[in-house]
Amino acid sequence: MKRILIFASGSGSNAENIIDYFWRRPNMSIRFEIFTNNKNAGVIDRARRLHIPCALIEREQFNDEKFLEAIGEVDLIILAGFLWLVPEYLTKAFSGKIINIHPALLPAYGGKGMYGDRVHKAVIDNKEKRSGITIHHVNEKYDEGEVIVQATCKVETNESPETLAGKIHRLEFAYFPIVIEQLIEG
Repeated sequence: MKRILIFASGSGSNAENIIDYFWRRPNMSIRFEIFTNNKNAGVIDRARRLHIPCALIEREQFNDEKFLEAIGEVDLIILAGFLWLVPEYLTKAFSGKIINIHPALLPAYGGKGMYGDRVHKAVIDNKEKRSGITIHHVNEKYDEGEVIVQATCKVETNESPETLAGKIHRLEFAYFPIVIEQLIEG
């Protein structure tokens, strides 16, 4: 059985999509667990509804190497809308086993503070013709890990952050589970 941890700070729509994807594959035996750093995150309700263990983590706990004991052995760590920088001790302990999805075509529109509608607004304000997603390995810097895959969509002249977000979510839902499946199958 594969063990996958999902770290999320927000609504958890990507987390739920990933879990649903693998539940539809009876040949894959995966145990999911969720960690969140936000006591008001929607991912908590989703986890409860899906009967997935979900734990709240504090920043001090997350930045302490003792957190490795709480994690234990894991096949993959997925950041799905997780807003904290992953500490170096974690990126070293799980080198090549932590991935993130970013709502833009990195290296553009990445880094600290660039998430959600902030990214979409910047893309539109800069009159970009294309946007998309980047699924990448995680290192000790925001959005600078090795790119695994990128997928693009057209940015229309009348695009709003909300309509662009919808396009990005569709790309995330289509690509993220498939990339995860490829990584865990090796």
